[in-house]
Amino acid sequence: MRTSETDTQLIEKTVDYVKKTLADAEGGHDWWHTYRVWKAAEIIAVEESTDATIVALAALLHDIADAKFHDGDETIGPDKARCFLQSMNANDTLIDDVVNIIKHMSFKNSLDGETGSSAEMRVLQDADRLDAIGAIGIARAFSYGGFKGRVFYDPAIPPQLNMDKETYKKSTAPTINHFYEKLLLLKDGMHTHTAKAMAAERHAYMEGFLKQFFAEWEGRV
Repeated sequence: MRTSETDTQLIEKTVDYVKKTLADAEGGHDWWHTYRVWKAAEIIAVEESTDATIVALAALLHDIADAKFHDGDETIGPDKARCFLQSMNANDTLIDDVVNIIKHMSFKNSLDGETGSSAEMRVLQDADRLDAIGAIGIARAFSYGGFKGRVFYDPAIPPQLNMDKETYKKSTAPTINHFYEKLLLLKDGMHTHTAKAMAAERHAYMEGFLKQFFAEWEGRV
């Protein structure tokens, strides 16, 4: 579905708002993360019957106030997105659709059994999760780990598999553990054919990275 001139203006204003709001954000959750998710969502949405305006706005606003930077409060981001869209005089149905995606699209929600409930949400989940894997995903993982002051690996701390949402949110594990607790699981959770193909390549890249990492850790190479 094409966007109208009014929707295009709304998207442009949203871009400006997000850039300003995330100007000082951690490198893995900044404007450029949002930009990559937005552009990936546009590509993935081609194979889905989606509303282009909902996809764009949800992509742009999905990390406007990530809970992990707000003491785990998952209400701030959706509320902030709603307030902004209301200030732009967006219609109520559009606002509800965008906010619903922001509320439910995250990986941690899937740990408690939540899944995508609309074509737009599935597109956004795929786009956001693609940015968590591959070369960019590796960079983001270590950026966030450094931001939180975490060690990048400790052989004495094994990954926690099969975590529920609350355990996942409270984890302070080394960054390498995050590969096994989330990143390597994302490929098999993609919804669309486009994202599955992209995820396969990025997943293989991470496997190669981990193989090299552990070889260097043990001094074998």
